[in-house]
Amino acid sequence: MRGPTGADTGAGTAGRGPAAAALLTGVLGLTLSGCAGFLVPAGEGEPEPTPSGSWAVHADKLPTPFPSVTLPERPPAAQGPAPTPTGTTPRAGCPSSGVVVDMGEVEAALGHRAVGLTLTNCGGKPYRVHGYPSVRALDEAGDPLPVPVNPGSSYMGTDRGPKEVVLKPGQTARSLLAWVSTPTGGDLIEGDALQIAPAPGLEARTFPLEGNDVRLLDELNMTAWRTDPA
Repeated sequence: MRGPTGADTGAGTAGRGPAAAALLTGVLGLTLSGCAGFLVPAGEGEPEPTPSGSWAVHADKLPTPFPSVTLPERPPAAQGPAPTPTGTTPRAGCPSSGVVVDMGEVEAALGHRAVGLTLTNCGGKPYRVHGYPSVRALDEAGDPLPVPVNPGSSYMGTDRGPKEVVLKPGQTARSLLAWVSTPTGGDLIEGDALQIAPAPGLEARTFPLEGNDVRLLDELNMTAWRTDPA
């Protein structure tokens, strides 16, 4: 094909082929690079913004080791009120009444006989005492003897009458039991034992007299329970 000047346009184009192709490639490259903003979606290929604010924490910035945290102690579970102690533990062999009687050695003076009696609170709570012991003279078979036993004073001690006494656990009250024993006057009645209780109707204990005589010519006299000596 020829141009208006008569030159062969086909040959001219063929002669410019490599150069024209390089030029076209450069133009297309510039065109594509200039249009990259339109071809790539927004946000892609750009660095992510660094989060701002105090809440942003990076693992490589945490202290090593982590600081320890002490939790407050949990209060103990609520419990009911503690039982109120009512007294001490009763001693072994203590009667159900909570008190026990005992008798000392028989003492003699000018034909008189006397023996000290004690009343001890062996239980676990206070015990109220008011009055006299319960006493009976027994023969060798354990039967009561016809010997009267009365409250009152004697040659061996003075009776100041009953007084209400409250014995705490372990405390003791005292009484004095006395009688007259002479070689003359009246029929001789020998008592083999004394049966003694804290009060009439309570549990009694029996104590041998071991040959100490109790005579009918005199009665047995006793003082009231007191915490001070008779």
